[in-house]
Parts: sequence; C-alpha cells; structure tokens
Amino acid sequence: MTHLLKKSWVKYLAQALAVAVVIAGAVFYVAGQKSVVISVDGEAQEVTTRAATVSALLDQQEISLDERDEISASLDSNLSDDQKIDIKRNKSVEVTVDGAERVVHTTGMTVADVVNQLDLEKGSEVSLDEDMQLSALSDELEVITPKDLTLIVDDKKKTVATTASTVKELLAEQNVKVDDNDEINVKVDDETDKNVKDSTGIKAGVEVEVIEVNVKTWDETRDIDFDVEKVNDKSLDKGETKVKNEGKKGERELTLHQETRNGEKGEEEVLKSKVTKQPVAEVIRVGTKEEKKEESSSKPSTSTGNISATWKALAKCESGGNWSINSGNGYYGGLQFSASSWRAVGGTKYAPLPHQASPQEQIAAAEVLRASGGWGHWPACSSKLGLR
Repeated sequence: MTHLLKKSWVKYLAQALAVAVVIAGAVFYVAGQKSVVISVDGEAQEVTTRAATVSALLDQQEISLDERDEISASLDSNLSDDQKIDIKRNKSVEVTVDGAERVVHTTGMTVADVVNQLDLEKGSEVSLDEDMQLSALSDELEVITPKDLTLIVDDKKKTVATTASTVKELLAEQNVKVDDNDEINVKVDDETDKNVKDSTGIKAGVEVEVIEVNVKTWDETRDIDFDVEKVNDKSLDKGETKVKNEGKKGERELTLHQETRNGEKGEEEVLKSKVTKQPVAEVIRVGTKEEKKEESSSKPSTSTGNISATWKALAKCESGGNWSINSGNGYYGGLQFSASSWRAVGGTKYAPLPHQASPQEQIAAAEVLRASGGWGHWPACSSKLGLR
C-alpha cells in the first residue's frame, strides 16, 4: 500500500513540473515579443516581432532598402517595444529646368518636396500642382525659372522678369494686347528679327518691341491742276495780256493707304489712281506790239493844259509837279504810279510806264484807279489836301 502511494506522488510531481516548464516557456516567449510600427512612405502597419535589431526586423518583414532610401533608425540598432520605424523610399523624378533635362532623386512625397530640393529662384513656374503625390506622377515635371528681358511698348522701355517662353505668353503676362496689324520685333544681341510671329521663343537678355500699327484705307477725289500756255500776240501792246481759253481743273479718283505707327502718321500711299476728268489748259495771249514814238520828240508831252486844280495839287504833293519823273524808287510820273498799278488800270495802252505818258494820259489812268478805291490810293497827299 505504501509503495503504491509513493508511485502516485512521483507521477503527480512529474506532471506538475512539466506544466511549470510549459508555463515558464510561454512566459519567456511572450516576454521576448515587441510591438513595432513600420511606416513606408506614410503607409504604417503594426507588427509583433522577437527580432533583436532593426535589420533583423526588416529581414523578417522582407523589406529591402535601396542605397538612396532613408530610414529613421540605424540598421544595427537594438529594437525596442513600441518603436516606430519610418522608411522613405527614393523616387527618381524626371525634371526639365529651362529646357535642360535632369533626374532628381528624392525621398519626398510631393511635387513641392522636389521643388524645395531644387532650390529654385523665386517666381519660378512649375508645370504640376505642388500638392501632387509623387506616387501619382505620370508626366514629366517641367520648371521654368524667371529670366530678365527688355520690353518696349509705345516707345516706353522697361525690364521685366518672366517665365514666359514665347512672345505670346510674355504679352499675355504683361497685359499687352496686339492685333494683326501690330508689329513685333525681337532683338537678340545686335540682330533684330522684324515682324515676328507671337509664337517666337524668347530667352534671357532679348529685347521685345511692340509697335502699334493702325492702317487706314480710303477713297478720295482730288483736283488736277491745269497747265498755263502763253502765246505771243502782236495785235496786243507789249506787256498787255488777255485770256484766250480759260483753264479748267481735272479730277482724279484715288484709293489711298496710310499707316500710323505708335501714333506717328506715315506717308500716304496711292493704291489706285484713275483720271475721271481731264484738265483743260489755260491759254493767255501776251502782247508783243511795240509802241510807235513820234520822231519829233523823244519825250512824252508834258503840257498841263486842261488839267484840274485838284490833279495839279495832288501831282505837286506827290512828285513836285514833275509828270515825267523816274526817281528809281519804283514809282513813276506825276501821280507816282507803280508799274503794276499802271498795268492794272490799262495804262500800258498809253505808254509802257507812267512817266512816259502825257499828264492827261496819267490822269485818265488815275481816274480809273480812283473809281475802284477813291483818293485812298494816294493816302498821305489826299489827306493833306483834304480830299478825304
């Protein structure tokens, strides 16, 4: 009986020891586990692991790192419970900066991260939304940095910084409106391309000039002046003229064109011209008959008979009463006619010049002159004599 009890006790003790070993092993296993958060490009997951180091954890999770990837902890560092490991994958982004292609390696998440990494000049233009995730990037990222150039509008010059790549983009950016008539010139170094298309590319240092051109085309009728022909007529006294045929102006229909550049009008250009009415020349008879002089005397008569006291007094005042005076001052005879006045009143029918005519002939011509303007033709002397 005693033997049987002893065997039972040994059996139960062995079982108890086995249970204790199992429990101790379980406690030891649980005590060696760690809860770790792994984040790859912002996507986090929590894992339970018995890995001792970060490197062992990555191997366990089959996570490999490229040369340019970034990790928040050293690979050989000990792993701790509740640790967060942040991994940022390298992305190779194709970028074009001012036409030059390059590849940018970044661990950033958005286009903005790439832009910041490029350290671009302020005011640069980026082709894609800076909030766009690089993981969603399908197009090449294009960057245009500002460039200084000269813009001339209405003869006013200024320097502008622009990201425009064509003339059209520059003008839109600067709110400069042009139409099909306007002229755009682009100067590079010392060479100027005139009247270029707005699709022309531009670069730093160029000079872009905009000339406002207004074009006017209109129809107009203009006169054509007539010619004057003179023919000698021996039936008229020398110096006398008469119109034989009166001249008439012609007419011409024109189509005219004119450009105004920056407010300055250019020359009128004749596009079409048609004579609709021919001019008629004016024909003037010019006297050539020489005056016949009496052989008995080389001087005109100076007889003052039958001359009124008024004309005598006026001649006395004008010429000292000398009816044949020619002092060389452009006035002739007793009443001091000018040659043009003498011709105007028909005095040449008496003599070529007043001092060559008789006093009576001079007075006859003077009467014609007085009829058209009164005594005012002899202002000083007529006033002095109280004639007006």
